[in-house]
Amino acid sequence: MRWWLNGGIWMMMTTTIIYFVKAGDTLFYNWRVTYGEIPLRTLPRRGILINGQFPGPEIRSLTNDNLVINVHNDLDEPFLLSWNGVHMRKNSYQDGVYGTTCPIPPGKNYTYDFQVKDQVGSYFYFPSLALQKLAGGYGSLRIYSLPRIPVPFPEPAGDFTFLIGDWYRRNHTTLKKILDGGRKLPTMPDGVMINGQGLSSVYSITVDKGKTYRFRLSNVGLQTSLNFEILGHQLKLIEVEGTHTVQSMYTSLDIHVGQTYSVLVTMDQPPQNYSIVVSTRFIGADVGVDSTLHYSNSKGHKIVPSRAPDPNDIEWSIKQAQSIRTNLTASGPRTNPQGSYHYGKMKISRTIILESSVALVERKQRYAINGVSFVPPDTPLKLADHFKIKNVFKVGSIPDKPRRGGGMRLDTSVMGAHHNAFLEIIFQNREKIVQSYHLDGYNFWVVGIKKGIWSHASRREYNLKDAISRSTTQVYPESWTAIYVALDNVGMWNLRSQFWARQYLGQQFYLRVYSPVHSPRDEYPLPKNALLCGRASNKNMSIITP
Repeated sequence: MRWWLNGGIWMMMTTTIIYFVKAGDTLFYNWRVTYGEIPLRTLPRRGILINGQFPGPEIRSLTNDNLVINVHNDLDEPFLLSWNGVHMRKNSYQDGVYGTTCPIPPGKNYTYDFQVKDQVGSYFYFPSLALQKLAGGYGSLRIYSLPRIPVPFPEPAGDFTFLIGDWYRRNHTTLKKILDGGRKLPTMPDGVMINGQGLSSVYSITVDKGKTYRFRLSNVGLQTSLNFEILGHQLKLIEVEGTHTVQSMYTSLDIHVGQTYSVLVTMDQPPQNYSIVVSTRFIGADVGVDSTLHYSNSKGHKIVPSRAPDPNDIEWSIKQAQSIRTNLTASGPRTNPQGSYHYGKMKISRTIILESSVALVERKQRYAINGVSFVPPDTPLKLADHFKIKNVFKVGSIPDKPRRGGGMRLDTSVMGAHHNAFLEIIFQNREKIVQSYHLDGYNFWVVGIKKGIWSHASRREYNLKDAISRSTTQVYPESWTAIYVALDNVGMWNLRSQFWARQYLGQQFYLRVYSPVHSPRDEYPLPKNALLCGRASNKNMSIITP
């Protein structure tokens, strides 16, 4: 159930059928996190459920709504939820990653309290500790536009969420032991899931001929890029992680780990059943799952050939990524989102080059960014920063650029940055795999994707007009991706690989966006209900100002 305040009256509705609430309402949820059986027919296994559901309850809100989510942890291990792509304006403690927030101990609860400020679009939440996201605990989060803000497409006849991802027969604790023992996870997953179901044709949706439907597609998996296709139908891209896009047509879409897309699909084919195919990309084999698009007046199943690319076709995927652009004529959370500000006209205040590396450290597998493999501290960084606890982290412990021949070292890596700086960040990938990176607290503009080694001359190829704005970007093998980001959100923000084994074994760091003003205009104080742990356990919570 959830409650919200409407005109001074408390209203109640289940979490799955709310559409019309006032902007700025406070929406209350009460979630209980438990273990339960995930019914994969011949392969049932224990998973993480929220209110008995897998996937968890879907959150539906309006721009600027306040979400108050009380999470009871009934697991036998600590638990945290993170909100992939939600900006948490001035509020990084609510971000739900270990660098900012103490885990919820077994048998305890914590109430998240944040505003979906100035955002619209499609997002998801997930467990951020260890490999818990493999076990479930994830769900969809939608932010609808305010009634007075037009959207650049007609209202669809229906709206479907597809949470897709790789899955493994072995549970999350077993895979964690593999990583803790210094080994790698297998490259090949045991299967692919759609909304918690992992066998062919077990998931079905019903549509009416001639109508147009919206599909929200999120890759919530551990490490595998996926391709989404509805056989015989075209996908019209309309939104990427909160940004309205130029409405290009695609036969299928590559969705990399942690990414979210929205497409419109018109049911313009003969009234039969069609396969919805989700399949793996770039792992040397084609592993997939089918579900069914059922026309309400269907006359049976129609066999339609797939138009998806070869599972290892990198060039096809690069061209698709380069074609995804922002719709400059559409409003975002507000009318005229561009205004007089445009990313292509901003002066770059700092250039950062980030490069991944792989190595054995003390005979154990580790991953790094710029030669530094992240080690979680005994106290969340945000608490250490707030209470001025020494020797938890050091700003500048990760360099701005990779150092050649320096090997890999372990450290609690934190990069400092100034509030309102405008950064150019280049993700350089010298490895032979597709990678995926995410920055909490922000969207950024993906201004360039290209094979080879980045150089200053590469800037001539940037898109400085209508680059897509998003929070997760892929980096292709032996290629680079360049982004621009305006640091307008003070806090401690996680920049990480979305490949969760790599993130767990060090391929991440924290960006400390600092303002000397110490004002709630720039950053909210630590919440009064903040959990305290590590060296902050005995701190006085009555002192809540920075």
